[in-house]
Amino acid sequence: MAKPTIVEWVKGGSPWIWLSAAAVSISLIMVFGLLLLIGLRGLGYFWPADVLQVKYQQSPTEIVQLVGEVQSVETVNAERVREAGGFVPEGDETVTRVLLKIGNRDINGLDFRWINQHDILSEARPENMIVLERREWGNFYGYLEAIKVKGDVLADGVDAWPVFLERLEKTIDIFYQIKGIQVGAIGAINYEIEELRLAKRRLELDGVTKASAYEEIKQQRDALNQQYQLLQKDLEVLYRDIEQDSAVLKTVDGHEIDLALSKIVRGFKPNAMSIPTKILHYFEKLWEFVSDEPREANTEGGIFPAIFGTVMLVIIMSIIVTPLGVIAAVYLREYAKQGPTTRLIRIAVNNLAGVPSIVYGVFGLGFFVYFLGGNIDQLFYPEALPSPTFGTPGILWSALTLALLTLPVVIVATEEGLARIPRSIREGSMALGATKAETLWRIVLPMASPALMTGMILAVARAAGEVAPLMLVGVVKLAPSLPLDFNSPFIHLDRKFMHLGFHIYDVGFQSPNVEAARPLVYATALLLVVVIVSLNLTAIWVRNHLREKYKSLE
Repeated sequence: MAKPTIVEWVKGGSPWIWLSAAAVSISLIMVFGLLLLIGLRGLGYFWPADVLQVKYQQSPTEIVQLVGEVQSVETVNAERVREAGGFVPEGDETVTRVLLKIGNRDINGLDFRWINQHDILSEARPENMIVLERREWGNFYGYLEAIKVKGDVLADGVDAWPVFLERLEKTIDIFYQIKGIQVGAIGAINYEIEELRLAKRRLELDGVTKASAYEEIKQQRDALNQQYQLLQKDLEVLYRDIEQDSAVLKTVDGHEIDLALSKIVRGFKPNAMSIPTKILHYFEKLWEFVSDEPREANTEGGIFPAIFGTVMLVIIMSIIVTPLGVIAAVYLREYAKQGPTTRLIRIAVNNLAGVPSIVYGVFGLGFFVYFLGGNIDQLFYPEALPSPTFGTPGILWSALTLALLTLPVVIVATEEGLARIPRSIREGSMALGATKAETLWRIVLPMASPALMTGMILAVARAAGEVAPLMLVGVVKLAPSLPLDFNSPFIHLDRKFMHLGFHIYDVGFQSPNVEAARPLVYATALLLVVVIVSLNLTAIWVRNHLREKYKSLE
């Protein structure tokens, strides 16, 4: 058989098949390459890197000692270094420079410093070099001199490190006891006291003059104040215990500081750690990242409130958008008279999918927050005014805004699913005596449920990554409390919340320390992808289950 000519090969469509395959392959390579880049740069942040102590030729007459972690190495043009006042040997066209995370911001004023490779005279990795993660001022790099208790030296020299670890563990335990009392018990009391204040104000607005009603509120408030006083005494004891321990620390250039252990999150010696110890440390840091609260302007600590807020927002949005989208699609496909008006509505729905998301945010702010929320406050929460309850951005308005944003996707997907159900099934059901509504509820909608789930998957994928509209209707840099807690009514839809997408924007572009925040941007971006994929996989599993369940009806 003769080989086909080029013309026949092109007419047969083979080039377009290969071109499509190449496009898909390139797209997959780019997607997985992007995920790999984000993963390496984000997950590498939690590894306890060795700490270098270097002698550095700062000027022809000055030699300084620096200590820190190597963050990156780059090669730059020599002229650029000379213009910045740096020394470069004659004849060198490029300079290799190293970015060191030197920490000790309270002493040095900087967390990072660039140094030229050719100016490094010597390097060392002292095993007794310690790294302290602090609740403020970033990391400390240096040496442990002594441990003090109530101002008296408890241990010094080589004996100080095991005593430090023991006292630090005790201090951290006390810290979480204090936090549990402040956030848990005292937070609940403050919430109940505020509810009593609003109840009293409600009685005043209603014109109630009966003394017994006010007396009951006063008795409840007095009981809460007594509980508060007891908790305050417990806190005073814990504060005395947590403030008595301190560590005497020395930097590589001779500065000595006395640091309270209550300001330290974690201490370790990276240069003396074995590989198994580093792996254990790595997973401890990774767990802290996904389970703890942020600190240091969101550049350190964890992002659990942002994870919680993102998942809760998507769940509430899905609960709102699904019935709205299904009802609209059922009406357009099954009940509306097909004509110019219906076609115009479909065109409008399709066009809504292309409206910029920030426009939805402006609409949500104007209609949901100011108009709807303001009127709800006037009708149902007058005792709280002028402080708004629902007349301010919150997670409910954010969910409604995203529901409007994703509604066209759900409508179109559900309509297409309804259109694929054969007409003979509808006619057979009604021939057996079922009404149109019963046919829709028991036959058509179950068979179209895989398409409905497809719409939900697309809606979740778009909504979970949106940031612009949320900045106007509820998301904040740091939320004081979660929208879900143990205070009645348990789900607080009026509260502001944190979001992974906004957290990435805030840390990456609004952080006072960009270099320190950069690894967290990658780590948070990777986590956002994981959250979206997890939500989508759940919806895909449900869709496949429904598809198998109703396959026999097709």
